[in-house]
Amino acid sequence: MSLIVHSGGNVVTKDDLAAIPVPGATESYTPVPHNYLAETLSTIGRDILTGFKLEDEQYALARNGNQMFGVLAFSNGDTELALSIGFRNSYDKSMAVGIAIGAKVFVCDNLAFTGDITVLRKHTSNVWSSLENISISTLYRSRKNFNKIVEDAEVLKAKTMTDKEAFMMLGLLYGKRVLSLRQLSFAKLEWLNPSHDDFRSRDMWSFYNACTTVLKTCPPIVIMEKHIALHNLIMGGQNAHNN
Repeated sequence: MSLIVHSGGNVVTKDDLAAIPVPGATESYTPVPHNYLAETLSTIGRDILTGFKLEDEQYALARNGNQMFGVLAFSNGDTELALSIGFRNSYDKSMAVGIAIGAKVFVCDNLAFTGDITVLRKHTSNVWSSLENISISTLYRSRKNFNKIVEDAEVLKAKTMTDKEAFMMLGLLYGKRVLSLRQLSFAKLEWLNPSHDDFRSRDMWSFYNACTTVLKTCPPIVIMEKHIALHNLIMGGQNAHNN
C-alpha cells in the first residue's frame, strides 16, 4: 500500500524529485530544491536519531512537480509505530517549506502527526542556514512528539467505541472540516469494514486509523494540518468519553 495517494498527486522516487526543474532565484526568492530538502532531513535524521534506523522514505508530487510531500520513517524496533518526519515544499510559492513530526503505522502506512508544523516562512537569501537550523531543532524535539503519539495510541486502544459514538465523531470531524463529505463516507465504510484485521476491534484506535486511511487523499498543501487536527479532536474526544 502506498503511503501517499493524495488527490491529483503521484508517488515518486527521490531521483524523480531531482528531475523536476528548479525555478530561478530572484532578489526576494531563493527556491529550496525538493531533493535537497529530502536529503537534508534524511542526513540530519540519521545523525540525531540515535537508536533509530531509517526504514522507509516516500515522496509524492502534485501540480506538475510544483508541490511535494514526503515522509521519512525511522524505527527503533520497540513499537508498531515508526517515528516519522513529514515535510512539504513548493516551487510555485503556494506553500512554504513545512516540517512535522509524527508516526507511521507499519501495518497500513497510516500517518499520525501531533504538535505544530515548523514552517520556514520565506525563501530568502539565508534560506539554507535557516533550513538546517530549523531541521536540527525540530528533530531534537522529535522523540518527545513520537513518545506522545505512542502513549496516545495505547490510550485509544483501551477505549471501546460503539457505532453510535463513531458516527457522532465522524459528524464532528466533518463539521470541523477535518474530513470532506467524500472522505466522511469512506471513513464510515472503513470503520464498519476495516481493510486490516488489526483494526477490527471496536476501539478508538481502530476509529482513528479509519480516518487516517482516508486522509491519504489530502493534497500536500493541507495533509499535515489535517492529521494534526484529527489527532487533537480524537484525543479530545477520548477525554470527553472518559468523563
